[in-house]
Amino acid sequence: MNRKLLSLVVGSVLAISSSLAIAGKDIIDTAVSAGNFTTLVTAIEAAGLVDALKGKGPYTVFAPTDEAFAKVPKADLDALLKDKEKLAAVLTYHVVPGKVMAKNVKAGDAPTVNGKSLKITTNNGVMVNDAMVTATDIEATNGVIHVIDSVLLP
Repeated sequence: MNRKLLSLVVGSVLAISSSLAIAGKDIIDTAVSAGNFTTLVTAIEAAGLVDALKGKGPYTVFAPTDEAFAKVPKADLDALLKDKEKLAAVLTYHVVPGKVMAKNVKAGDAPTVNGKSLKITTNNGVMVNDAMVTATDIEATNGVIHVIDSVLLP
């Protein structure tokens, strides 16, 4: 095999391996890699939900960014992080069973893992309750993440 062809083959294999590694992340690992969900990941760990969100799924997660969590008064957030049961209820309110890509989102009620429903509107962009969806279709091996600008409260 000539050197140029070998270089091309090796480069292609590395590119494929790299994309598979990125595509091979579950919801938790994808959120950690993104870098702007530090508070969300901390909350998921505090609530004991890591294994669930690393599970088979599929799940659709409406993920508040660190900026979204910064809107919550510090005392309220600290209290929430200490109340495992309430924290789990809030976090599971951000999770819809199934993998719903942006092109398939429809206005209406969406049942959550929490048991309560989210109100989805599509008039001026996509809103989940009062939170604006700011980025969509961050795929993970066990679902998809849509980024929102506020924390949802059940």
